[in-house]
Amino acid sequence: MASLLCLHVSASRRGEQQRSEEGQMFGFLHFVAMAIKGVMHCRRGHSPGSRQRTMSPPRVLALCFLTAVALGYKQGDNVTVYVNKVGPYHNPQETYHFYTLPVCRPDKVHHKSLSLGEVLDGDRMAESLYHIRFRENVEKKTLCQLTLSEKQVDQLREAIEELYYFEFVLDDIPIWGFVGYIEESGFLPHSHKVGLWTHLDFNIEYNGDSVIFANVSVKEVKPVPLEDGAGAALGGVGVGGGSLTVIHTYSVRWFESPLTHARRAERLRDYSFFPKTLEIHWLSIINSLVLVVLLLGFVIIILMRVLKNDFARYNVEEEAGCDDLDQGDNGWKIIHTDVFRFPPYKSLLCAVLGVGAQFLTLATAPLFLTWSVVNSVHWWSGSTQALPATTVLLLLGAWVSVGFPLTVIGGIVGKNRAGGFQAPCRTRNIPRQIPPQPWYKHAAVHMAIGGFLPFSAISVELYYIFATVWGREHYTLYGILLCVFAILLSVGACISVALTYFLLSGEDYRWWWRSVLSTGSTGLFIFVYSVFYYRNRSSMSGLVQSTEFFGYSLLTALVFSLMLGSVSFWASLAFIRYIYRSLKMD
Repeated sequence: MASLLCLHVSASRRGEQQRSEEGQMFGFLHFVAMAIKGVMHCRRGHSPGSRQRTMSPPRVLALCFLTAVALGYKQGDNVTVYVNKVGPYHNPQETYHFYTLPVCRPDKVHHKSLSLGEVLDGDRMAESLYHIRFRENVEKKTLCQLTLSEKQVDQLREAIEELYYFEFVLDDIPIWGFVGYIEESGFLPHSHKVGLWTHLDFNIEYNGDSVIFANVSVKEVKPVPLEDGAGAALGGVGVGGGSLTVIHTYSVRWFESPLTHARRAERLRDYSFFPKTLEIHWLSIINSLVLVVLLLGFVIIILMRVLKNDFARYNVEEEAGCDDLDQGDNGWKIIHTDVFRFPPYKSLLCAVLGVGAQFLTLATAPLFLTWSVVNSVHWWSGSTQALPATTVLLLLGAWVSVGFPLTVIGGIVGKNRAGGFQAPCRTRNIPRQIPPQPWYKHAAVHMAIGGFLPFSAISVELYYIFATVWGREHYTLYGILLCVFAILLSVGACISVALTYFLLSGEDYRWWWRSVLSTGSTGLFIFVYSVFYYRNRSSMSGLVQSTEFFGYSLLTALVFSLMLGSVSFWASLAFIRYIYRSLKMD
């Protein structure tokens, strides 16, 4: 499932009309890139410096297209800096507007017009008080002076302790940095220091009349300590009456870059903050391939040998009728008059298979109920991830005008073109009594086996997917992901055929729902793994992030259950048609 990862692109250029056209174009480009990517920083260290985050493929793609319509600056032209959002470093989906913190802000906030892709990504860009001129250096310029109440100091301290980071946007280039600084030292006595960064150094690279790269640093300054209570004595900062006065400043330094504007996406793409550990992907693929080879060998060699012996035994007397064979034979042959008997709740089975086939084709999870709950929690918490009402109505209108009519038309066409169910054996009116089955042929055992083996084929790769959607990593090996997905489907089909054969060998013809549930239970293993990842592999916390994580993890598990259940059913149906068509009977 993908989670929606639609990363923002702004068009901050001179000329309001040209900025609007660029913003609309990049909203569309990000929407396409989001669909290609599919589905929402695993570092705990407390660095005193602010750092640039790795650019994601959709944003790099959009910046590549931006080069064709770029406008040039003249020396002294204004370069707009937009403030965007803040949020906990370890909760990627929990973001708030930058101005929700007690920071420097204009008297009247002017928000930037955003595209649909930017809104879906939680962007809420607004103009800032930073005045930056093209190729003009600035040293220690005052941004504003703030008098913070004790409540506001506590708010900043809490944000810094949760590792809040901020995001600015300068000429379509995102800039990240930490709000403050934390230092833990000593055991006895223990030292816990919290500091606020009140000065930022903007380091901007240019080539000719274009901006190439930008980031912020705090290497040459010290943080303002935020001790418990606002009345503590702070060097260089005025304190009094339970309030705290701080002065925010900034500097701007321009550096010439050899890269042209057409290649500036390379500068953003090559900058890597997180370590790259891609070797484990190949180990995952090798592990999965070995598992697939073993399973295919089991199904093709062992199972086909057993079937060959069954065919030889069942076809000894070519002229014997089906009723005569029923008197002395046992195994899957004896239930040939019941194996194609429709199961109970066949309409529900058809719906499950239809939805599973649709998910298999689209690889999405558009379930409105879970999304509405998650969006409501974001709205209640004031997060920018909550979609505005106008955006919700826009998406609903797009679905009503496009998605819903196509679903109805597809259902009508499928019903009119579908033929009757053709079975190779006739079905009796009275169902045969099913003999007692051993414990290892019960549905729970089959679900455990059929769910665990496909899950084991993707378990290693699943970590990287979770780290991409719920962390700060960026997944780029989509070819490997496609291979793993094909392996998953192959393993599910092989396990389904094997379990179905064992079920029929016990003269149990209730394979319809069993085939769906056997490998469909992989979704349960995926959800259990998501709980394990949340508790042991991530630092996520809080109501907003937890609701987002478990809500969409539940949807992901459901999607995998429906997809693999559909694949399992069709594989079992094809296998059963094959073996009963190969029998010589009237």
